[in-house]
Amino acid sequence: KRTMKLSTRARYGIHAMFYLAQHAGEPPQPLKTIAESEGIPEPYLEQLMSLLRRDGLVLSARGAQGGYTLSAAPGDISIGRILRALEGSLAPVSCLENDDACGKTCDCASRLVWRRLQTSIEQAMDAMTLSDMLNDYKGLHN
Repeated sequence: KRTMKLSTRARYGIHAMFYLAQHAGEPPQPLKTIAESEGIPEPYLEQLMSLLRRDGLVLSARGAQGGYTLSAAPGDISIGRILRALEGSLAPVSCLENDDACGKTCDCASRLVWRRLQTSIEQAMDAMTLSDMLNDYKGLHN
């Protein structure tokens, strides 16, 4: 069976942000430590952290004790915001962002399905925070 897939960028970005949420309130976490812990190639993680920093989701500190921290409490950072910082849009098909993407009219019947799917995805991802992820994870491991 085939499945809808999130990009590597989204999956790795969520892993990195979850790692930072686990270490909220601690000193900055070195890029190398995050990369090793989460199994993310360090150069790729550096690109992701740049996107997350640009969107104001993480703070970076330079120097020997440098690294990354969340810019806010885990409960104040939604998964939707993280995904948008990394992907730009949560639209499942390009015609929701660009009327001319598929060559059909903008009132195509399928587009109504995709719009409803997009709305559901956005609502679910915006309602979930890093804090929710932490709590769910703890529930799995207790």
